[in-house]
Amino acid sequence: MTKLLSMAKAFRDEESGAAMVEYSILVGIIAGAAILAIVAIGLWVSGRFTGLCGILDGNGVTAAGGSGTCDATTGAGS
Repeated sequence: MTKLLSMAKAFRDEESGAAMVEYSILVGIIAGAAILAIVAIGLWVSGRFTGLCGILDGNGVTAAGGSGTCDATTGAGS
């Protein structure tokens, strides 16, 4: 019986599993924040290029001397 109680106390006092769970949660939070930041920056850059494309549509200069076009939905220009 004493051995069972000492094993139960040792199991209760063991903290390495709790630390691993805490670090796992911390890594998950950091990964989630990084993903959100990358998505936000990507949307911001995409919006800036779409706005620039709208401004330059028909006003750009091509090598042949004509005005270029820009399609904001596909991102293609000529």
